[in-house]
Amino acid sequence: MNFIKNNLANAFTLANLFSGSIGVISMITENYHITALCIIVSLILDFFDGFIARALKSNSNLGAQLDSLADMVSFGLLPGIVMYKALEPFGPEIFGMDLPFDLKYFGLFIALFSCLRLAIFNLDEEQTYYFKGLNTPSNTILIFGLYYAFLEKGSFQFLFENPLLMILSIVLSSWLLVSPIKMIAMKFKSMKLADNYPKLALLIGAILILIIFGMVGIPLVILYYMAISLIFQKQLK
Repeated sequence: MNFIKNNLANAFTLANLFSGSIGVISMITENYHITALCIIVSLILDFFDGFIARALKSNSNLGAQLDSLADMVSFGLLPGIVMYKALEPFGPEIFGMDLPFDLKYFGLFIALFSCLRLAIFNLDEEQTYYFKGLNTPSNTILIFGLYYAFLEKGSFQFLFENPLLMILSIVLSSWLLVSPIKMIAMKFKSMKLADNYPKLALLIGAILILIIFGMVGIPLVILYYMAISLIFQKQLK
């Protein structure tokens, strides 16, 4: 019984890794609907592994390391592969100039900076009630959400038909992952209304965006999340 209690959260973490691995494979083989499903499953599992560990008081250093390793695939490598695939049609050419390598490899910088972000997070003891920089699940939702909306709805063409804008977005995303900017974490330090204005503003705004824009609103929610985090910087502590 103790074995199950001590390892149930780890089982959820490994399931997150399994789902993320399938998501990466599906992205490479262009089964984008499966990738979308895998991201959703990984997000749910990533939430519940921590919830279960706290509920059962089975937190451990092993669990913390497993969590980061699983997230590196589900929310680090996967968005890197998304940008890799998005840049693939351009080959080595940008604005009529031939480069000695394909542009698609720039997409993997997302994976590199996701890895760096996860390592920093493991060593940082301040990020309890807020994040420093954009967390990897949010970054994955933003990147895949934009690309999925482009594929399914033809939205955001200005971004995915312009290789320079895509490379600039990769640079911005990589910086946001390791930036010192405080971002809202949905963890409640107290039940006082005044302490939770940022979270309430985020929740209400996100719901309204999804109602108004539907699927296209998914990446817009992450942009709104970053904007609200900037507005409430001084209250995040």
